Amino acid sequence: MKSFPLYLTTLLVIGAINAQADNWPSWRGPTSNGICLEKDLPTEWGPDQNVAWRIALPGPAGATPVVWDDQIFLTTIDGDSLLLMCFGTDGKEQWRQEVGRGNRNVRVDEGNSASPSPVTDGKHVWSLMGTGQLACFDLSGKPVWQVDLQKRYGDFDIAFGMSSTPVLHNGRLFLQLIHGDGRSDTHEALTAALDAETGKELWKSDRVTQASNENEHSYASPMLYNFGGVSFLITHGADYTIAHSLDDGKELWRLGGLNPHDDPSRRYHPTLRFVASPAAADGIIVCPTAKNGPVFAVRPDRSGDLTNSKEALLWSREKNTPDVPSPLIHGDLVYLCRENGMLLCLDRKTGEEVYHERTNNGRHRASPLLAHGHIYLTARDKGTITVIKTGREFKMVAQNETNEVMSSSPAVSDGTIYLRTFDALWAIREK
Repeated sequence: MKSFPLYLTTLLVIGAINAQADNWPSWRGPTSNGICLEKDLPTEWGPDQNVAWRIALPGPAGATPVVWDDQIFLTTIDGDSLLLMCFGTDGKEQWRQEVGRGNRNVRVDEGNSASPSPVTDGKHVWSLMGTGQLACFDLSGKPVWQVDLQKRYGDFDIAFGMSSTPVLHNGRLFLQLIHGDGRSDTHEALTAALDAETGKELWKSDRVTQASNENEHSYASPMLYNFGGVSFLITHGADYTIAHSLDDGKELWRLGGLNPHDDPSRRYHPTLRFVASPAAADGIIVCPTAKNGPVFAVRPDRSGDLTNSKEALLWSREKNTPDVPSPLIHGDLVYLCRENGMLLCLDRKTGEEVYHERTNNGRHRASPLLAHGHIYLTARDKGTITVIKTGREFKMVAQNETNEVMSSSPAVSDGTIYLRTFDALWAIREK
């Protein structure tokens, strides 16, 4: 019997998981890969074109909104207050709850303490703030539980604030807290699993590495590998990508060489902190680094120390990492949107360059969205979204501006693209 190509199998798995694709429960969507299965989404919009509504927000943030049925949840600041807000898909505010206080703006206006995105399962919504306040609410806004992660796990020591978004899977919240000294009792880097209904710790796993200087700080989020009946957690930071068992946090494998400590041909980079998160698809995990550093494609079915293992790597590329936006894997291609707006398209199996083209000169902070044969890339300063046709030929379809600063990734639900700028929440849909 002839077998399907790997990328077709991946698409069938994604389709089976979420055939309707109506909800967007986490920052990278229903399968945590930035891919939407909906069709007939707009590729062009403007003041008088395809804008269903725009509602002003009390303050800026870079967190992506999440959507379940007719409710939208997002985090924001309001002065010193850190809020979780709920809107209807009609654009009307339904409720707001204060998760914590003590906002801190970082790098002027690059981020703040409302940077982590919320996550929902359609029954509850969870919100983590950069202060370490983690709270659970029901969909009416009623508090269920709250915990201070700094009191539980020690003070955060991270230059530009904790921005990691939790992963929700099978009733558990998985946290990546990579900061400070991974070998210190006071600033412990760790991975943890909590019971999503109660906030009770299920397990905690120390994450020890040789990272030093700024590299002890990670701004990436953990990701879930969940294909072909195989599931594990991926954490990324402090010079390593590490896979953990979902059951007890035990380390399954680790990939070094992202910022080598003992390679005489490469100097250790003292500020190569990770911001972009890995991306996963069936049979592949793409691990970016930062600052034009290397990118690695890993076979997920390995164990132990994969550093410098030719058998464990599908391919590697010495430069052109995305730095902030996470990679996108679709079909037989891998897309890397670099911070400067250059879009790099690679062959999924070999890593060979297909094209390397400029989209927009603005700083790109958001991760790409793929929907119905189009990739949506967000530039920060004017909120410009460039729409690119998928495939091996570079084809720009449109460029759309909100003229508002935007660093959050787009979300999609029920035919609508939701954009969260520093000023407002936008609903974009075909009229």
